[in-house]
Amino acid sequence: MATVEPVYDFYKTGGNAETDNAGAEKILYNEQTTDSLASDSAEGFTWTEEEETAVRWKLDKVIVPLTTFLYLLCFLDRANVGNARIQGMGDDLKLVGVRFNWVTSIFYIIYIFVEVPSNILLKIIGPKYYLPLLVCGFGLVSMCSAFVHSFEGLLTARAFLGIFEGGVMPGIAFFITCFYKREELLLRVGIYVSAASLAGAFGGLLATALARIPPWGASGMIIHTWRNIFFFEGLITILVGLGAPYFMPKSPQECWFLNERERRIAVQRLVMKNSGDENEKVSPHHVTRSFLNINNYICALGFFLINITVQGISLFLPTILKDLGWTATKAQLYSVPPYVCACIVAIAVAFFSDKVNRRGIFLAAFTLLGITGFAILRWSTNPNIRYMGVFFITLGAFPGGPGFLSWAMNNASGPAVRAVSGAYVVTVGTAGGVLATWTYVASDAPRYHTGHTINLAGQIGVLVLSLAGIAYCKWENKQRDLGKRDHRLNGLSEAQIKDLGYRHPAFRYIT
Repeated sequence: MATVEPVYDFYKTGGNAETDNAGAEKILYNEQTTDSLASDSAEGFTWTEEEETAVRWKLDKVIVPLTTFLYLLCFLDRANVGNARIQGMGDDLKLVGVRFNWVTSIFYIIYIFVEVPSNILLKIIGPKYYLPLLVCGFGLVSMCSAFVHSFEGLLTARAFLGIFEGGVMPGIAFFITCFYKREELLLRVGIYVSAASLAGAFGGLLATALARIPPWGASGMIIHTWRNIFFFEGLITILVGLGAPYFMPKSPQECWFLNERERRIAVQRLVMKNSGDENEKVSPHHVTRSFLNINNYICALGFFLINITVQGISLFLPTILKDLGWTATKAQLYSVPPYVCACIVAIAVAFFSDKVNRRGIFLAAFTLLGITGFAILRWSTNPNIRYMGVFFITLGAFPGGPGFLSWAMNNASGPAVRAVSGAYVVTVGTAGGVLATWTYVASDAPRYHTGHTINLAGQIGVLVLSLAGIAYCKWENKQRDLGKRDHRLNGLSEAQIKDLGYRHPAFRYIT
């Protein structure tokens, strides 16, 4: 049986070291290990491609649905304020002028300051209990929002919602990277982030149904219409959060749904020569290294621009559709199809992007749809044509979030740097959410020329950044091919070389 020891080529190609012998099984790895999972014998641990595929499929059946559902609830509890607004909340709480913009803005302002510290806490506490804790937290806040009676009360509730939701997106992204290889990431991240568009579709349907529940509650606090939306969506979230720890594995070596050999394969398939320890603690130099990664700046700024559109559309689409002259119910229901289409396309883009191991070209291509959509909304006056523009926008913008986030995490090795990078990119991207809350103001209704112009410019910026990211990654890989980064190994110990991560001369950026 032929075996091959993993070498630096894994960095360069993102693939697997493998070989074939006539009449023999294909072996992916044969390596000597010294950790707690390794055999005490001198024999190397080997497995077949079929075994690894089976392990990956078992991971997919638990990790992907779980993370997708948790993020769906996260985005549902975040965006339901837009649904509640047109179901009477705006009138009941007197959200006149820019008050609604402040309600949505305070969430993102708090959110920004929570993300990086939250991911550091995630590394310390572990995702099995920390992520469900956050889910229960934002579910409780959402449920309590049903009892607010003033603008100030809603503002406070949204601030607390930002505290709990701030760590969810980067936390789930890092959690996924602990189970999958670089070239497997985008599809999984794409599926869970597509829950944002799924939440938009589901949110419209759910809001329509919940708003029709007859008034109930004590005489001093009647729950009705928009209050039902907050109460029941929050209650569902809390129940899911309480049950999540029973299904969420701590790490590949502790997956309850794998047998002993499968757990060992799940761990060892992620081991790359000169990679960092998945259990390494976050140190100051990891934070510094994350901030010195040029690719992170490109992805963070791209995520910022994408978020202006994604968050803005998620919050204001019901209002934009209602201002076309439609009833509240029609606006809620007609917000569903664009999100459904966006969800399907986002997953398809992630799938094909992983297949060809490219990120930038898909980001550049699909932002052309977003540019087209905002051009239609900016200059067209026909309601039906403007509604068509909404489809172009969701199809073009929603694949961008997982694209930029995965691109950053693909090119941020090892684990501690990856954890900080994920939170950093999402933090900068969230600032786009803050801007998004001010792009559509009541004084600009019903055409919203300013908001559509800002988003149009943002989509053009995404196109430029995507092409710039491709150019930079190709250039940096060329420098490494020419040996111009080899000096980074001089005078370093084996541990220091292993800690280099993406700065290792053998590491190759995904374009």
